[in-house]
Amino acid sequence: MSAEYKFESHEQEELKSSEKSKVKLTDLLSRLNQEKKKERNSNIALSVAAVSAVTVFGIILSL
Repeated sequence: MSAEYKFESHEQEELKSSEKSKVKLTDLLSRLNQEKKKERNSNIALSVAAVSAVTVFGIILSL
């Protein structure tokens, strides 16, 4: 009888842990989109910095 009780409580613990570990697909997709936006913004900033540096260097050389 005590073994049955332990088995039932173990099943309940597994159900609770599986409910906690579920991840919603919409949450993952929104997180992915946020990361893409951050990466795109950082790439744009880096590109602008590189173009600006080349432009300033070119102006300095032409003087």
